[in-house]
Amino acid sequence: MKSGDPLLEEGGKGGAGASARRRYELDDRGFDEVPVRYRRFYRRWGGPEDALAPNEALCPVCKIVIRSSRELRPGDRLYCMACMTRLTVVEGESGSLEARVVY
Repeated sequence: MKSGDPLLEEGGKGGAGASARRRYELDDRGFDEVPVRYRRFYRRWGGPEDALAPNEALCPVCKIVIRSSRELRPGDRLYCMACMTRLTVVEGESGSLEARVVY
């Protein structure tokens, strides 16, 4: 049965062609604008020379990097707790992953 959710179809357990996502260990980067429990999922952006890892996306609203414990793919949904924005990961024109604002 198809659920219509690309996250469940593409990255779910089992299924034909499902590839496992890489996992990442997250450390606390001292981001103090969110509760202590969630600080490891955010960090400050270092400007244009700051390269994002495959598990990171830049919030276009507040310019904070959102970090995930798993590799990000197009269609993933993110939430920026710093500015309370809902985001969707899409493939940009340059081929890199970008976050687009949903609301």
